[in-house]
Amino acid sequence: MIEIKPYFIIESDVDGNEMLKRIEKAGRTCYKSEDRITDESARKFIKGIIKRGHESVIEHCSITVRVICDRGVSHEIVRHRLASYSQESTRYCNYSQDKFSNEITYIKPCFWDENNEENAKKYEVWKNTMEFIEKKYMELLELGAKPEEARSVLPNSLKTEIVMTMNLREWRHFFKLRTSKASHPQMREIAIPLLEKFKELVPVVFDDIQIDL
Repeated sequence: MIEIKPYFIIESDVDGNEMLKRIEKAGRTCYKSEDRITDESARKFIKGIIKRGHESVIEHCSITVRVICDRGVSHEIVRHRLASYSQESTRYCNYSQDKFSNEITYIKPCFWDENNEENAKKYEVWKNTMEFIEKKYMELLELGAKPEEARSVLPNSLKTEIVMTMNLREWRHFFKLRTSKASHPQMREIAIPLLEKFKELVPVVFDDIQIDL
């Protein structure tokens, strides 16, 4: 059994300033004001259209991210309709093979700290359960079960990889929902640092989204 923390990898080559220029060029088509484009005009133009709610213009750019999280979080991610997804398949992946280190990898819950006396007991129950599931999954495979059959015992804590592509408007929607206090703690564990990274990479577009701490 392997325990890891969730993380993400940005798959796209993101040039935020070039994105802004592309969005401005598309957006100014609406007003036929392309003659007002300068080296410095994109940020002000895009800030204005977002403030006015004309967010369809920012759909002209997209970003692809690989998210490594647990299966439960991935089920929430795919509820975002305006996106493309490719996900690690428990039907075809055989976790008894060498490329998986002959072990099941789980995402460690962020809300049970084993160094805290009260939460340590909860964490121990979780860990013992994951170890038991790993043992029974491997037993099923040894008995001749196919991976698509043995997967029926796998839990939400199973590590998965999901590659997701969204346009910038949908990313804004994603971050507004998934960084809020109402969101699941393990979703926030991914969404908050991802939003912070997006703010670094793409000027203006995500600046107005405040994180609830």
